[in-house]
Amino acid sequence: MKVGLFVTNQQYLDRDMVSAVEDQYTMVRHARDGGWDSLFSGQHYLNEGNNQQLQLVPFLARMMAEAGEMTCGLGILLINLHNPVYVAETVASLDVLARGNFVFGVGLGYREVEFDAFGVPKGTRVKRFEDCLLLVQRLWTEEAVSFESDYCTLHDVRMNIRPVQKPRPPIWFAANNDAAIRRAARLGDNWFINPHSTVATIRRQMEVYRDELKKVGKPFPSELPAAKEVFCAKDRATALELAGPYLAGKYQDYAKWGQDKVMPKEDHFNRGFEDLLKDRFVLGSPEECFEQLRPYWEVLGVNHLIIRTHWAGMPVATALSSMRLISDELIPALRKV
Repeated sequence: MKVGLFVTNQQYLDRDMVSAVEDQYTMVRHARDGGWDSLFSGQHYLNEGNNQQLQLVPFLARMMAEAGEMTCGLGILLINLHNPVYVAETVASLDVLARGNFVFGVGLGYREVEFDAFGVPKGTRVKRFEDCLLLVQRLWTEEAVSFESDYCTLHDVRMNIRPVQKPRPPIWFAANNDAAIRRAARLGDNWFINPHSTVATIRRQMEVYRDELKKVGKPFPSELPAAKEVFCAKDRATALELAGPYLAGKYQDYAKWGQDKVMPKEDHFNRGFEDLLKDRFVLGSPEECFEQLRPYWEVLGVNHLIIRTHWAGMPVATALSSMRLISDELIPALRKV
């Protein structure tokens, strides 16, 4: 089992972002020195309510300087908000900076404010997403590329900056609903399982994923990643006390943004926190966390866990207390899986 760290680039408005970044350096250095395998962060624009967020590409590029030999990745880039040439050259540049140890994580997105801001109208979003993903790969591999659309025109161009990895970095495909999971099977190298759904839902959707892989003649991926919300403490009560308010706040924001509206109805967030926790988040002692994570490898086949253990508003010392238990007790147990 590989274990990665998801670092948050989102903070409340009253947080000084310079000091917040310093806190993230501290967490990445701990992960690096503690033998964690990977480092990821995510993307949003025009954060609403009490939130501000650093943009993914510069943030991750700076964190990569602290990451040593950890695999680094976009978790995820909202590619249909961007010009395909920008995506292709940016990801190629990041792969060079990572010495070919980089993951290209992609997703469609779900927030109307972002689609409107970047001029991606309803009825075109999935096609533009798929076109962008395919065009980026063409730009990395072909000698002359032509493409015509209302947002990008290319006439026999050759992109000279190319990824270190040949033919390209691995494409991890975020997906929440069944249609997106089928796209992940067709177009991605794996399904990057989200942290929002219950194990029961993911188990059902894994059959959707396997079915589509079979239809398109692709094998089950050798690496299957899953993002998880995890907090370790001496016991579950302490974990809930230390992490509960910040994790609850994060999912209240997700609900306001409409994250759960692109998920199966049974997993929507309009419920109390105790109910939201069930079969979804991992909190407790290292031993309890291990048992809560067990279905991910025994049932789902996951072999790379990307752990978020810090949310907006949480003091870095609290997050580091969880990270130390993960490093010292949980990861050694996971390595034996």
